[in-house]
Amino acid sequence: MRKTFIHLLWGLLATGIIACVLAFTAIWNGWIGYMPPIDDLQNPINRFATQVFSSDGKVIGTWNINKENRIVVPYSKISPNLVKALVATEDVRFYNHSGIDFIALGRAVIKRGLFGQTSAGGGSTITQQLAKQLFSDVAHSTLERVLQKPIEWVIAVKLERNYTKEEIIALYLNYFDFLHNAVGIKTASNTYFDKEPSDLTICEAATLIGLCKNPSLFNPVRYPERCVERRNVVLSQMQKAGYLSTAEYNQYSDEPLALNFHRMDHKDGTATYFRDFLRRYMMASQPNINDYPSWNKVQYTIDSIAWANDPLYGWCNKNYKKDGTPYNVYSDGLKVYTTIDSRMQRYAEEAMYGHVAQYLQKEFDKSNLNNPDAPFSGDLTKQQVKDIMRRAVRQSERYRILKAHGASDAEIDESFRTKTEMTVFTYHGDIDTLMSPIDSIRYNKSFLRAGFMSMDPKNGYVKAYVGGMDFTHFMYDMVTGGRRQVGSTIKPFLYALGMENGFSPCDQAPNVQHTYMVAGRPWTPRNASRSRYGQMVTLKWGLSQSNNWISAYLMSKLNPQQFVSTLHDFGINNPDIHPSMSLCLGPCDVSVAEMVSAYTTFANHGIRTSPLFVTRIEDNEGNIVARFQPRMNEVISAESANKMLVLMQAVVDGGTAGRLRYKYNLEGEIGGKTGTTNNNSDAWFVGFTPQLVSGVWVGGEDRDIHFKNMQMGQGATMALPIWAYYMKKVYRDRSLGYDTQAKFGLPEGYNPCANIPEDDFNGIDEVFE
Repeated sequence: MRKTFIHLLWGLLATGIIACVLAFTAIWNGWIGYMPPIDDLQNPINRFATQVFSSDGKVIGTWNINKENRIVVPYSKISPNLVKALVATEDVRFYNHSGIDFIALGRAVIKRGLFGQTSAGGGSTITQQLAKQLFSDVAHSTLERVLQKPIEWVIAVKLERNYTKEEIIALYLNYFDFLHNAVGIKTASNTYFDKEPSDLTICEAATLIGLCKNPSLFNPVRYPERCVERRNVVLSQMQKAGYLSTAEYNQYSDEPLALNFHRMDHKDGTATYFRDFLRRYMMASQPNINDYPSWNKVQYTIDSIAWANDPLYGWCNKNYKKDGTPYNVYSDGLKVYTTIDSRMQRYAEEAMYGHVAQYLQKEFDKSNLNNPDAPFSGDLTKQQVKDIMRRAVRQSERYRILKAHGASDAEIDESFRTKTEMTVFTYHGDIDTLMSPIDSIRYNKSFLRAGFMSMDPKNGYVKAYVGGMDFTHFMYDMVTGGRRQVGSTIKPFLYALGMENGFSPCDQAPNVQHTYMVAGRPWTPRNASRSRYGQMVTLKWGLSQSNNWISAYLMSKLNPQQFVSTLHDFGINNPDIHPSMSLCLGPCDVSVAEMVSAYTTFANHGIRTSPLFVTRIEDNEGNIVARFQPRMNEVISAESANKMLVLMQAVVDGGTAGRLRYKYNLEGEIGGKTGTTNNNSDAWFVGFTPQLVSGVWVGGEDRDIHFKNMQMGQGATMALPIWAYYMKKVYRDRSLGYDTQAKFGLPEGYNPCANIPEDDFNGIDEVFE
């Protein structure tokens, strides 16, 4: 009987061992439960997220289905303090096991299972925790719960086979969600301490590792005291592991929390407008006119042209994976290599913030101190202001939600006029306040808007793209999305048409106000400056001074329909541009991106280059699935382009953009054109060197939000300084390779006015356009 019992025990033990071996074999091969493919194990974090790279090799953002703000950093850029804190707290024998710590596991089973001790410590290693985070879903049945832990063990062992210990540490820290959308150690370091992971102190590292136990429970923002207690537990573990002395532990455990908290999300970081534009651009579907509101049919035409001509537009829906489904930037783990230079992007953002936020906005607020209708123009009637606000209300998300829930007009009006707690934007950081929704709309409209883009005229590489002042609060993109009247920045296109039709920079025109009959109606352009009134002046002088009378004279000698065709050749795709005499003064709506691309024609010997945003795309296996080449078209002849260089350099050397020289001390060959629309509603400057073309627009959200006087509202004051500050930063950074000695490449001794006396340029800034 005894022998039979012993045999039975041995049989049960053998059966158990065989069952375990079979079970783990089945799990290992994926026959039972979920076992991720080897590709996912070899690239666990980025198996879904698309990474966006700058041209200088920086990861400037990721796109994933959860819109997480994760940026992966290598082990070499992680502070040793973080590594020591993590190992001491979560897995002290990390370097001595192969994924499963049987000592810790046995201790947990005995103390928890046999003695019921809740403080027995966990049995999960860092690798097991990583396996759980990466691949374990919530168990929905008893069987799934039973299999969950063995599956984690198997995945942990496989991870250990594919990665070094250092790589596993990096994966763990890059993947962990530290709360407040701080996903990954880089974002967490930036969010809580405004530092890079490599720069964290021992206390800061211990604070973040303390969150790994339960980030919600030890939330340093909501529960700072509880967080300090948890941090000190981590420090104690570091002392036990020999990473800290007793004296060091006593010193660090007495230190305050010392957060430098800044909440981040996928809308933060560098090139936010560009990243959002690129995501939408690549994911666009083939335009269907029924998807566009009646007031935005122009966009349908523009999108249709992009779909037909630009391989990047709608790339995800034009190209298919091996399984026949279209690509998706959220789930296919692509790598998108852009033309953006992270250094130049930073310089552009700094230039725009410095001028708009720190100067123009203050001046604008000051000018509206005694204006009861601020930020709107004091020239509007009360009814006009009410109409603008009513339209803004109806365009708001709050209005759409209330309407969808069946609220009456009276209820909606009451809702918009009732004060409520909200967070509003300021340039000093968001503030919590009590404000009615309708007042918040007016408040947000008081902030000036701006857009900036810079590109290489030779290959179309877009080096910097700033669609606005703050993407979180003002998401409308003023580089490619917004279209505003261009004012006098349209004049170079008119002059280019004139050069194509045989005109010369030195041809003369009468500088007088003249009335033209247009379709049987008189049209008399205005010009604020009466400098050299009544004299014969050259076209060169007329463009340099942005003289409307000379532009109108030239327009009268050309065909308006031909001018519209020329604008389209320059890449201005607005189908609603109508041929008329007044078109020479820029009443049409154009985007910053279109204007910058159009001006590459002048820097590139008559060849326009389309913006190139991406050079190549790789799939999640590293295969190149797309390459993108510059797209160009000849707009004007090389001879006409040479004449335009003479004309447009004169704008800088002695005309309305003269302050680039005398105020900002920029050297080298520069061409450009300022622009200001009626009532100072839009301020423009598009400038170019032999190596870069950059354009700026500044204005209000609505055309009725603007400076009262021309001195502050003109393009030379509002837009040109941003270009100047940007170029000074670019030239100062020698690593970029831009040189003030670069030349446009005009023929040696070229001068179309060689036999004609030069005009006496007075160098004044434009005052009306």
